Amino acid sequence: MPDSNKSSTTADSALWIQVLAGGIGSRFWPASTADRPKQLLPLASGQPLIVDTVERARSLVPDERIRVLAGRHLVEPFRGALPNLPSSSYLVEPRARGTCPVLAWAAWELERLDPDAVLVSLHSDHLIRPLDGFLETVRAAAVLASTQDLLVTVGVEPDRVETGYGHIQPGEELESTGSTPAYRVAAFHEKPDAVTAARYMEAGYLWNTGIFVWKASVFLDEVRRHAPEVAACFDTLEREGAEAFFEATPVCVVDTAIMERTRRAATVKAAFAWDDVGSWEALSRTRPTDQGGNVLEGPAQVVDGQRNVVYSDDSKTVLWGVDDLVVVVANGTTLVMPRERAADLKKLLAELEGGQE
Repeated sequence: MPDSNKSSTTADSALWIQVLAGGIGSRFWPASTADRPKQLLPLASGQPLIVDTVERARSLVPDERIRVLAGRHLVEPFRGALPNLPSSSYLVEPRARGTCPVLAWAAWELERLDPDAVLVSLHSDHLIRPLDGFLETVRAAAVLASTQDLLVTVGVEPDRVETGYGHIQPGEELESTGSTPAYRVAAFHEKPDAVTAARYMEAGYLWNTGIFVWKASVFLDEVRRHAPEVAACFDTLEREGAEAFFEATPVCVVDTAIMERTRRAATVKAAFAWDDVGSWEALSRTRPTDQGGNVLEGPAQVVDGQRNVVYSDDSKTVLWGVDDLVVVVANGTTLVMPRERAADLKKLLAELEGGQE
């Protein structure tokens, strides 16, 4: 585990890490619940995703410059998983309002502490390997953000046709540090169909990871310019605090409210492999498989079957003579579905009586 008290390098001296850790992760139901969301599940390694993420953050900055952004009900579970992270590292989101308000609030708070702050926004549920490539990429993005006042997103070169990710169309190439390619963003494209995704891959588009790097001051300026409905609540934040700000601000996401509107958007090409661990099917990419291509988590076994994903919290689970299934046994519920439908799990939850997202 990286030493949380290490000295920061010169390149890291202005960095602050903010970890977006809200949400339930409904595509990992029934293992993921409101009280124990997927961030607390060991879906990428042998430890919870939130622990993996904070350990990466600790490789860049000391604990006092890490902020975990999450709802009040998640703080205690996170403290249990991260016993050495100080209380000051939590920014408790009074209510869910989407990524634009919470990132604006975090930028506002951190600029007060450090007017030169460069913020690195990480999601708590990503698989990133290797660590050295991650550090190289983030540091290059931080130099770009701090010297050219750009809002930088990290893009990943696709290794397959993928309909579940947004894509970045690179524009003019920018001067960057080291060997990390950097570009102006020509356009963002939402999740495409398979034919369009294949065309994007052929044209050199990048997957949009949602990992952002920007100066707090520059991001707040862009919020004022492009999301005035959020910026209008800054006076409320100043006078009455976070509770009143989140009561007043509208729900919106940073991608559409800021990144798709700003003229300051840039991207750096990741020097690491990445997966957003978005559904049970993703475990076939993130976890070891047996000789039949089966992923087995917990007391599970597959006999005469291939390419199954099996997750069991404590009950012996055996599959015999079946292929390409997801089977999850957790929290008193058993879920069985074809792997190809894993990304559509929210549709099932919407139909189940009492289903919660």
